[in-house]
Amino acid sequence: MTPSKGDQGGKRRFSFIGPDLIPRLLSAAVLVPLTAAALALGGIYFALLVGAVLAGAFREWENMITGTRRPFPSILLMGFIALTALAYPMSGPWASFAIIGVAVLLAAVASAPARRWRIAGLIVFGAATVAFLSIRGSSAAGIWAGLFLAVVVWSTDSGAYFVGRFFGGTKLSPDVSPSKTWSGAAGGLFMGTLGGLIVWVGAGYAMGTPAPLVIGGLISVVVSISGQAGDLAESALKRRFSIKDSGDIIPGHGGLMDRIDSLTVAGLVLWLIGLAHRGLGAVPQGILLWAPN
Repeated sequence: MTPSKGDQGGKRRFSFIGPDLIPRLLSAAVLVPLTAAALALGGIYFALLVGAVLAGAFREWENMITGTRRPFPSILLMGFIALTALAYPMSGPWASFAIIGVAVLLAAVASAPARRWRIAGLIVFGAATVAFLSIRGSSAAGIWAGLFLAVVVWSTDSGAYFVGRFFGGTKLSPDVSPSKTWSGAAGGLFMGTLGGLIVWVGAGYAMGTPAPLVIGGLISVVVSISGQAGDLAESALKRRFSIKDSGDIIPGHGGLMDRIDSLTVAGLVLWLIGLAHRGLGAVPQGILLWAPN
């Protein structure tokens, strides 16, 4: 029997409820409060979270590029990523850069497979570590800047997930990620921009320094697109190394890399914006504080 139009409409209405939705929600119920608490506390507490997550993600990177779970040199280099994070609140960003430089040097001279990929991973995860900690900084502005990044990325992911499942349509990049669609990308961009603008306005009034909406909108768009690009980049890498997920530590998401792919690229881009505007010592202010026209 051919399904009626009403049946097809019902299927369309509920097509956004995928089998991984409940695990995603349960994971978010744990990860969001943990991240929010660390962001609010800042300092060594935020550094511990960032160091643990980025070191774990680098371990998954090692497993992916080598196809094995060898303890050396991945465990040693994981330690350098963690030290990069811990050095930031104690000695500043230049100490973190120095530690990553040593790790890259060791990776360059170590006789281990996939050397170029290992060095690339150290540079990306090391830079992301400094980026996240710079965005948080040590002031109240850093809480708002971190919240801005998180809301834009998570709103983008959620919008792309639900809109893409509901509307479907033309595939965004079928050779890289067959499940992503242009409708999902558009929905993610809309929700990410909207979420970013809400935080932007809230930050301006909370700090008594409202900034032009057009700037907040442009930064939200750039960060949202960057996050989606990061997601596609990781999908391309997983296809390159013939794996489905980077790990299985987070139900509904896979590994740590699967969870922070968008956040990593978006965080690096947002860091560069703040860096270009106000310098390394005032990244959160460089993100949020713009003189009205």
